[in-house]
Amino acid sequence: MGATVAIIGRPNVGKSTLFNRLVGKRLALVDDTPGVTRDRRPGEARLGDLRFTIIDTAGLEEADKSSLEGRMRRQTEEAIETADAVLFLIDARAGVTPLDAHFAEVARKTTRPVILLANKAEGRAGESGLYESYSLGLGEPIAISAEHGEGLADLYDALKPHVDRVSDEEQSNREEAVVNVDVDEDGEFIEEQDPAGTKERPLRVAIVGRPNAGKSTLINEMVGEDRMLTGPEAGITRDSISVDWVWRDRHVKLFDTAGIRRKARVQEKLEKLSVADALRAIKFAEVVVVTLDATMSFEKQDLQIIDLVAREGRALVIAINKWDLVEDREAAWKKIRDANERYFNQIRGVQITTLSGIQGQGIDRLVESVFKSYEAWNARVSTSKLNRWLDRVTANHPPPAVAGRRIRLRYMTQPKTRPPHFIVFCSRPEQLPESYTRYLVNSLREKFNIQGTPVRLTYRKGENPYAPGKKRKIQ
Repeated sequence: MGATVAIIGRPNVGKSTLFNRLVGKRLALVDDTPGVTRDRRPGEARLGDLRFTIIDTAGLEEADKSSLEGRMRRQTEEAIETADAVLFLIDARAGVTPLDAHFAEVARKTTRPVILLANKAEGRAGESGLYESYSLGLGEPIAISAEHGEGLADLYDALKPHVDRVSDEEQSNREEAVVNVDVDEDGEFIEEQDPAGTKERPLRVAIVGRPNAGKSTLINEMVGEDRMLTGPEAGITRDSISVDWVWRDRHVKLFDTAGIRRKARVQEKLEKLSVADALRAIKFAEVVVVTLDATMSFEKQDLQIIDLVAREGRALVIAINKWDLVEDREAAWKKIRDANERYFNQIRGVQITTLSGIQGQGIDRLVESVFKSYEAWNARVSTSKLNRWLDRVTANHPPPAVAGRRIRLRYMTQPKTRPPHFIVFCSRPEQLPESYTRYLVNSLREKFNIQGTPVRLTYRKGENPYAPGKKRKIQ
């Protein structure tokens, strides 16, 4: 994308609604509550033949620089500094407020071209506010309705001098180059030939965890700038924000997510939307880093998040953050190791890394663990090796006999990776106990070094040629 356009304005004027309209997806959270957006969120926008990067920002408010609102305002100011053009939104139905007038003065001082938009102008209710907006000194306002898509032709004409136009052929080439996230009906990834980590196909990594575990601080330290809004307050992050990053010539797309609390504690609609956005980030990530607070690690909610990631079938890394605050590190590490052996049977051998996001310690180890986990997630074993292994493990520990008849495991294959998925063809699979499945999975992990990723093992029953209704083939 060439040009960058920032959307600014006071809270609750419809900035995120316009953002979603221009990107063509419901990426940004939208609610009637003022101040929903806190971090600046980029997106790939299209308006006719115009293609540009649009940035959704927090609502401008007058506040002390050290307060949460002040830090949100600084994020918006940085978006203005990097933009090629600015869309200044007001609420036409509310008219020009003192806050609009104050920040219009700030907008007039910028060297960037500013386009004044009077949102919510559908019907007669917005006419008075539209005429009032001339007093802001930002030129002729454009009446739009972000909710209903009205006025976008006038917005196109205003943006055309500042934004690149793309032909149909160029757009077709761009769409072919876009990497789509393909999952099947079970939420498992459809295999791709090209490995992740290239510029065309960055590795998708979601950073998740409980509120105030240091997720945003960690990402800021990784990318080397204050990209995410941080602070001592819990639950600052609401949207899932993506950031492109290059580590040792390997391309990564990081997703910062809202903290996930226990379901019983999530009461407000806005927090439910934030948690749903975080869960969606997990579903479309390839590797998930579960961030734990070293001063209170492995609480029940941590284990539930880890279990959720395993059930979704994503590669997993556990990051023990705030390690610099731990006094007795030997005792803390013993507790972590014990918890690993006790709770993580389905992801045995998971990568666990200690780090300090605020001091930048352990980040290289963390990313190395991410790529190791990704390799295990893509592990593939040939059918011949699998069946030689199956013969040995069933000889050493045969399946149990049920009703006096031994269950026979005949054949094994691996149809999928991401995560590794194995199928065993056997007689009477419904009578095979869960304990024997765990034995097979653990043996698989040890033999083929498939550590730290979920492993799927399912059974299929071979057809009985002597069953009623079966026709025997004549040689």
